[in-house]
Amino acid sequence: MSVVSTFKLTLAYEGTDFIGWQRQATGRSVQASVEEALSRLEGGSVTVIGAGRTDAGVHALGQVASVTVTHLIDAGALRRALNAILAPDVRVVAIEAAPPDFNARYAARGKTYRYRIVCGDFISPFDRRFAWHVPHAMDEVRMAAAAERFEGRHDFAAFQSAGSGVTTTVRSVAHSRLSCADGECGARTLTYEVRGDGFLRHMVRAMVGTLVDVGAGRLVPGDVDRITESGDRQRAGPTAPAHGLFLVEVSY
Repeated sequence: MSVVSTFKLTLAYEGTDFIGWQRQATGRSVQASVEEALSRLEGGSVTVIGAGRTDAGVHALGQVASVTVTHLIDAGALRRALNAILAPDVRVVAIEAAPPDFNARYAARGKTYRYRIVCGDFISPFDRRFAWHVPHAMDEVRMAAAAERFEGRHDFAAFQSAGSGVTTTVRSVAHSRLSCADGECGARTLTYEVRGDGFLRHMVRAMVGTLVDVGAGRLVPGDVDRITESGDRQRAGPTAPAHGLFLVEVSY
């Protein structure tokens, strides 16, 4: 008699060469890559459920997925076997046994994202895939003040892209802060970190685009409140490039 086991997988991946998390008819996805690796071990098709659908080019430090298998193997051996099969741009960071009904998507209670911006006329070639290069100085104090205005429970319709397909655009943001540090050759690295109970399609990237508009003087911190209240996507900043965004953690 086969033994059915459910596992919780924590994954890290560089999103540059992926079309995103979700399996699609064409293109290389993270979901399909993990499923194919598991299928080789299982000897049959396997479905992996992710906590969220990162877009093409978005990276992950702590994506979470759930899977049920019948192949008798412990978590440590499964992790080693998967990392031996998977391409080097995706790694299984951890695996642990989970209850039979564990679903990484529906059990998630919150997510933390991080976005990196490099300001100045220089960006290291080692940063170019992992940060948005803005080739001029920014008003970091105003950006930090604007970032805090996202905290709380709000209707974030003004920061979503079309196609979210959700029943409500109201979300709670518990933490929204910007930190700054010196980089190479006089550049500045700005790191935006946001934690909430859920995010709309491209929501974090639209929030970052709005912060950059504040830093460039096109908006003031108080405009964040007015844009949020308006619900009008056209009033918010641009959608920041995908390659600066990281899914840091999923909380349960």
